[in-house]
Amino acid sequence: SLPPRGHGDLGAALRSPVVVAGGRCEDGESMKEDTVDTAGMGYLESLPRRLVTVWLPLSVFLFVLLFPFYWMVITAIKPNEELLSREGNPFWVINPTLAHIRKLLFDTAYPEWLWNTILVSVTATVLSLVCSVLAAYSIERLRFRGSRYVGMAIFLAYLVPPSILFIPLATMVFQFGLFDTRLALILTYPTFLIPFCTWLLMGYFKSIPYELEECALIDGATRWQILTRIILPLAVPGLISAGIFAFTLSWNEFIYALTFISSSEVKTVPVGVITELVEGDVYHWGSLMAGALLGSLPVAVLYSFFVEYYVSGLTGAVKE
Repeated sequence: SLPPRGHGDLGAALRSPVVVAGGRCEDGESMKEDTVDTAGMGYLESLPRRLVTVWLPLSVFLFVLLFPFYWMVITAIKPNEELLSREGNPFWVINPTLAHIRKLLFDTAYPEWLWNTILVSVTATVLSLVCSVLAAYSIERLRFRGSRYVGMAIFLAYLVPPSILFIPLATMVFQFGLFDTRLALILTYPTFLIPFCTWLLMGYFKSIPYELEECALIDGATRWQILTRIILPLAVPGLISAGIFAFTLSWNEFIYALTFISSSEVKTVPVGVITELVEGDVYHWGSLMAGALLGSLPVAVLYSFFVEYYVSGLTGAVKE
């Protein structure tokens, strides 16, 4: 029946599209919204807003991040006369010199400290990663009773301060005759590296689909084959991320190295720079900053090369 007069034209009503579920029309064409979405990134189109919301915070962040490196560089190449002078600009160098770097490399045992730090950090990192992979896989993938509580206990062990652990560790180091050796650091560093790496790898192993492991078990693969041929190749970003964290913690460790090492030729960079370049109340600031700068470069280079794996390892990039 025809609609009564005043209710619109029947032809226009028949020609108008009818909206159905999903925001589409009966004729198959998508509806276009007339309103503009202002909740996205459109507010950054104007230059003043970009300056306030993007470039100003980014500039402040870069300044705070890079200023310590700049200060180390200018202090390392600044002569003693300018370092001790109360006149002039403290943020600039007038007569740069390499005397402090030369003193650090040739008049101290800094090359030996650097080699000790690399050896201890790499060895402790590899040892910790091996133990952490086995622990994280068994806790996260084997699904035994109480695995969650074991994982939580491992993470809580990481939260124990090293200032509490080094006392019983020092007793064990003395009893086993490891005092003043690199092996003392290699064996004690995993006490705080393994809990953290295990907790980090547990989160990454959890993102790997269980169906891959179940298919491998159906095909007759053993747990060791699954771990080495399926899990570990997929978990390379997580391994790199955990390795970077472990290497950084080992490189910057101070308390254990100060407690268990006394000989100058066995010291690491953090301990050697502080104990050997400070004579009483005399601080050799040029050599101190040069040592800190050279000691921070390997970690910075490591992060710059593996930053993509580092980020994907933290976010768990394996998708089904």
